[in-house]
Amino acid sequence: MINKYTISEITNIVKGELISKNHHDTSIKDILIDSRRLIRHENCIFFALHSKRNDGHKYIDELYKKGIRNFIIKTIPSNTNEYQNTNFILVKDTLVALQLLSADYRKKFNIPIIGITGSNGKTIVKEWLYQLMSFDKKIIRSPKSYNSQIGVPLSVWQLKPEYEFGIFEAGISETNEMEKLQSIIQPTIGIFTNIGEAHNENFVHINQKVGEKLKLFTKVDTLIYCPDFSEIQQIIIRSELLKSIKSFTWSKKHKADLQIISTQKNNNKTTTIKGIFKGNELHIKIPFIDKASIENAIHCWATMLFLEYNNDLIALRMQQLNPVAMRLELKEGINHCSVINDSYNSDINSLNIAIDFLNQQNQHKDKTIILSDILQSGKNNNELYGEIANILSSKGIKRIIGIGNAISNQADKFKIDKYFFPSTDDFLKKFSFTSFQNESILLKGARVFEFEQISKALQQKTHETVLEINLNALIHNLNYYRTKLKPTTKIMAMVKAFSYGSGSFEIANILQFHHIDYLTVAYADEGVELRKAGVSVPIMVMNPDKQSFDAIIKHNLEPEIYSFRILNLLEKEIKKNIIPNNKPVKIHIKLDTGMHRLGFEKDNLKELITRVTNNKHIFVESLFSHLAASEDPAEDDFTKQQIECFTKMSNQIKSQINHPVLLHILNSAGISRFPEAQFDMVRLGISLYGINANKSDHKSLQNVSTLKSTVSQIKNIPANDTIGYNRSWKAQNDMTIAIIPIGYADGLSRKLGNGKGNLLVNGKLVHIVGNVCMDMCMTDITGIKVKEGDEVIFFGKDYPITKVADALETIPYEVLTSISRRVKRVYYQE
Repeated sequence: MINKYTISEITNIVKGELISKNHHDTSIKDILIDSRRLIRHENCIFFALHSKRNDGHKYIDELYKKGIRNFIIKTIPSNTNEYQNTNFILVKDTLVALQLLSADYRKKFNIPIIGITGSNGKTIVKEWLYQLMSFDKKIIRSPKSYNSQIGVPLSVWQLKPEYEFGIFEAGISETNEMEKLQSIIQPTIGIFTNIGEAHNENFVHINQKVGEKLKLFTKVDTLIYCPDFSEIQQIIIRSELLKSIKSFTWSKKHKADLQIISTQKNNNKTTTIKGIFKGNELHIKIPFIDKASIENAIHCWATMLFLEYNNDLIALRMQQLNPVAMRLELKEGINHCSVINDSYNSDINSLNIAIDFLNQQNQHKDKTIILSDILQSGKNNNELYGEIANILSSKGIKRIIGIGNAISNQADKFKIDKYFFPSTDDFLKKFSFTSFQNESILLKGARVFEFEQISKALQQKTHETVLEINLNALIHNLNYYRTKLKPTTKIMAMVKAFSYGSGSFEIANILQFHHIDYLTVAYADEGVELRKAGVSVPIMVMNPDKQSFDAIIKHNLEPEIYSFRILNLLEKEIKKNIIPNNKPVKIHIKLDTGMHRLGFEKDNLKELITRVTNNKHIFVESLFSHLAASEDPAEDDFTKQQIECFTKMSNQIKSQINHPVLLHILNSAGISRFPEAQFDMVRLGISLYGINANKSDHKSLQNVSTLKSTVSQIKNIPANDTIGYNRSWKAQNDMTIAIIPIGYADGLSRKLGNGKGNLLVNGKLVHIVGNVCMDMCMTDITGIKVKEGDEVIFFGKDYPITKVADALETIPYEVLTSISRRVKRVYYQE
């Protein structure tokens, strides 16, 4: 890592005045703007940013106590004498200082940098370019949507010598902002995605906004854009920008470097895009059909052609594009409700996206939106809220609760059930929360309205122990395995056992949104629950029984058939039932290739073939088997025998069936270790949830689940006193313990008591002492600074679940699936 700057160098760069107590010319490597996000204080400098809602100077004392000794400030603290060995750099504007420092740091790197701006699509284009190009280059990109006056400097500060390429977004909301971002990003290639209405209120007209955005590209080598956006084309021509830089264009209407000649949607799932480039007709296919995704994909296509990628390679990678995860927080709510918190931004485009996600949560028929005033729309309120009212009506929203004076004044526009309040506080005081019953609720508010208060009030009231589910990590893991597969190979995701403890419809819905091909449950009632929650993708039931076939047929589930007894039960039920639309029941036949658990054996195949081919009410959807030891290199010969056996057995059956049949045998470990055996589909289980089934995948998977709680009480225990039931733990010396509200009824095994199990309190590893109780446990915090209410981690990113499993002499599957359903699941995406 670059030894970035000394305090003296920073003082000169930001044009500041150094005020210090016992000055040390410290080397600075990290910058901090949020006191809550401090990771390590060494070599760190805090910028005390000042905004309308907050002032970083308020946190100087707190950060000094945490070890920070370097500050960039606008106002000198009154008590500077109390801050020994501290460097204060006094500047006129701390935000400008942050930007100046990042701009100087950017000059240390001579690599291609793409700068992206536009009204919409910046983040998607950035993330898709990363997906498409990261196979070949070490790429740095803006985290999340860090495209603001603060976000861009923080993004650029992450540059390191090992990066070969950079992609940064830039967004503005008023004049005189883009020049600053240009000096920080210093792009060599520009992408102008489009122009729209966002933040219109701070510009005289749209042409001014286009001109401001174009300032990002004044020093690029090449600008990539679409001249079909007439406002962009007109200002580019008027500004004579192309006299000093080159351009690469794509267009559906005009002559361009990449001439788009057609876009065709296929089976409502994919889109084929054809174009002419350098006189040759080319095409790509993307797994999206919406207008925005098509436009974003063409921007990426044009960029890769400009960078001289071979179109065959581009086309291959375009087919594997993955959706960019939405920003949301999904929680169990009061009175059997689901609560979606999306306060990321408040404009009509993001509102549409949020409502689409709300409508994907089909576990409840009724949908309510709690919506604040929409700020910075550029439209008059009459037009704005009339448009919003039409959106809500067209998308089936049952009820709106509007918060803010602007939306309240437009109440007559809304023709659905409606309630309006001038403020969040007024809503919380006057609205009866008992009226929320069995519905999905979307919170969509500008940050100034502090909808966090509403989210807290709507949450299901449970104890303080929660299992946090990181949906971004879940989708990252899914996409990681997708990169290992051929484009035609399908994925079956295992959501049995409450999705390995992670949740039911919540996980299934997000997987469905990200185009999973198949889901698998253990029992029919799990599949019925998903169907009732609106999950429509195919679902295989692994353990059908006599009582479940009626539900399987009625809910269009697909049973695993592993014996003639189960086949007989299905055939009897078919005779009794009226099959919907007279469609045959799809089945998945399991073959025993050596694991010797469930499945048909070689000697059964002749009779099996006769039975399934002579019954027109049965449709063989897939043939599959289960690998016994795919993760163990010592058993590779046996695994290969299983694959060979499966190939022979499945071919024998397929040869007698007159339609295509899916074949699958690989599990999570097998996907990585036996790519030659992908067949038509693979089954992704525990690794989807961040637990590596194969050692080589460890660094690539992200942690999905974090079991956490808080300290309920702290006690000082004298030497020789005992702790907990049966007096099983005796204090050898005076000690301090913390009582944590989690016990064996929550899934914390009693075997972890009496020093066998560990957990993290404030990042420190401590032992569980005494027997684990039903609802709580005790832990030794002697010598550690802890207070009641502090966070406790039982497993997660910083203390892997594998360590808990090792302590129990079991496997992570058992630990994860043991977490009780009384532990609230909290789902989030960043």
